[in-house]
Amino acid sequence: MIYDVIIIGGGVIGCSIARYLSRYKGNFLVVERHNDVGDETSSANSAIVHSGYDPKPGTLKAKFNVLGNKMMPNVCKELDVDFDKIGSITVALNDEDLDTLKMLNERAKINGVNAKFLTTEETIALEPNINKDIKGSLYCEDAGIVSPFNLTVSFMENAMDNGVKLKLNTEIKEIKRENSGLYILKDQNDNIYETKFLINASGVNSEVVTRYLEEPSFKIIPTKGEYILLDHFDTNFVKHTLFMCPSKVGKGVLVSPTTSYNYIVGPSATETYEGDTSCDTSTFTFLREKAKSLVKDIPYTQTIKGFAGVRANNDYNDFIIEESKKNPGFFLVAGIMSPGLASSPAIGEYVSNYVADKLKLSKNENYNPCVKPHLKLKEMSIESYNELIKEEPSYGKFVCRCEKVSKGEILDAIRRNCGATTVKGVRKRTRAGFGKCQGTFCQMQVVHLLSKELKKDVKEINFSDEGTEICIKDSKEGDL
Repeated sequence: MIYDVIIIGGGVIGCSIARYLSRYKGNFLVVERHNDVGDETSSANSAIVHSGYDPKPGTLKAKFNVLGNKMMPNVCKELDVDFDKIGSITVALNDEDLDTLKMLNERAKINGVNAKFLTTEETIALEPNINKDIKGSLYCEDAGIVSPFNLTVSFMENAMDNGVKLKLNTEIKEIKRENSGLYILKDQNDNIYETKFLINASGVNSEVVTRYLEEPSFKIIPTKGEYILLDHFDTNFVKHTLFMCPSKVGKGVLVSPTTSYNYIVGPSATETYEGDTSCDTSTFTFLREKAKSLVKDIPYTQTIKGFAGVRANNDYNDFIIEESKKNPGFFLVAGIMSPGLASSPAIGEYVSNYVADKLKLSKNENYNPCVKPHLKLKEMSIESYNELIKEEPSYGKFVCRCEKVSKGEILDAIRRNCGATTVKGVRKRTRAGFGKCQGTFCQMQVVHLLSKELKKDVKEINFSDEGTEICIKDSKEGDL
């Protein structure tokens, strides 16, 4: 088969492009080297939908951040993804920071972002637990938080619902352009793929993928961000995303709620290498010290885990979104650093429209922008919940007690398009195993459910990628 479009990379950007591309008729394929979509940067970030006050006016960052922020509420409604427009507060700790906030306020005006300077007293009124020594802040009401796992998965699920194909565990190792203009791709198993149009959305790996065809005009600088994740506690501890003033290396350490009612502290910003998601205690000590500038009494006794993600920073300090001048039909979507998550719907729409125009694609009359809604047990009345259990008893059997995730929710997550095939995949979609015990009590139940649904032996079920099997011998199913 000759595909109209192949997208390399199943992160939030690649999946967004796939979703918007499915509005058109054609043969489209996403190839992803991992066992699931959204397994790299898209599953380890701050989960912030930035308002767009920070990017330099006139950059692609500014353009797509502002557009993406405006699109996100409706996108999340269509895809049934948790999104909370909680607003952000960027604080000034000294007079120099005050000057920075004034500059950022001017940027906000140019970028078309609603921002407001607050005094110390006004800031404390909004956030009673904030450091009382701050000099003032910049408040942006349009900032929000989103579930990055579910956004990425739902982009891809919706794309597949509308006809896009997904091939996991597929790492492209060779790309050639024929005289006809077709692109010939070869994966790690020597499988061959042909396409008219090729999109490089491979994140931290985008420089490597580009080099298969041409010398890149950019350099990817992998930058690791480490985080501290706190358990559920006082829902009013922090109500907005709290930022320090940004610097050249990033937006600095933040303290923020998440859509799952946890709290997050981080990130660090350390140049590293692709795949380095290690964490160390010295960095966590650094994060705790820096976070004191925002909130002095953070209850670190409620810490669940530390984690890290790698960003695709680049030497342009801007997004790279363009068709190659050397190889027509080869489109670069590279160096998508912060605010890539917030920008994802706008980037997806822009790239898909560009490709559709180039290939003269017609509209898909059967396109449906919505996914099948997820049952949200926590939001159901007792009466509705009891009726559901009568119809489907699996929703009354809790597998993960920390996060109150039922067997029915896990089965649904496995059975959908772009469904979970690994323990980590179930975690991302349902939060089973994301609680205080980190899967100590529920992990084996998840393994057995995956085994039954995928018709695989328990010893074949991976935690994440191939080679991460959990069981080395047969395990009893237990009461499922």
